[in-house]
Formats: sequence, C-alpha cells, structure tokens
Amino acid sequence: MTVKECYEAIESDYNDVLSRLRTDERIQRFLLKVLEDGSYELLVKSLEQRNMEEAFRAAHTLKGVCMNLSLTKLYQSSQAITEALRNRTEYGDDLKPLLDKVTADYEFTMKHIRALIS
Repeated sequence: MTVKECYEAIESDYNDVLSRLRTDERIQRFLLKVLEDGSYELLVKSLEQRNMEEAFRAAHTLKGVCMNLSLTKLYQSSQAITEALRNRTEYGDDLKPLLDKVTADYEFTMKHIRALIS
C-alpha cells in the first residue's frame, strides 16, 4: 500500500498533507508517530475517570494531530468530541456516542496506518 492509497482508504486528504510535508517518506514518518501518540488512550481513560479537563486536553491534542496530518475522518470525530468537552465540568450521556465515533474512526485509521508499514 502506498501513502496515497492509505489516505484514500481512510477518507483523508492526501494532497493537503503532501502540500505541507512534501514527500511520502516524511508523511509516513509522521503517520508512524501517530501510532505512538497516547492522546486517544488518554481520552478514553479520562472519560472513564470522569476527568473532563484531562479528557478535553486529550481530545484537543488528538484533533490537532489529525488536522496537521490531514486525517479528515478522524479529525471530524475528534473535533466533535473536543467541542462537546470544551468548558465541561460533568460527564453526560451525550459523550458516549461521540466517543464511540472517535473509537471507530481511530481504530479504522490505525488499522490502515499499520497496513502501510507492513
């Protein structure tokens, strides 16, 4: 699988990231760093612990990573949960479907990034 094919598979913007990072090798190097980023895991853990401030920080970081790498689908779901967590002090049932969407998009994206490197 090429970097471009990976981006097409995960419904993301290859041309946008290419315009910023300039080479497939550089894009791939940064995609591999996403596999090591702990923002998603921190988001899940923080929500389980009902730590809204930490959950917001983790969601915001995940959103930023996705925006910088033009990971469109995961960016959209992480943006939605980030906004739902902004200035929030209490856990609400509205967060579960948002986290479920982030989880599905995250797992889908990570699966394809792993396929890129194998």
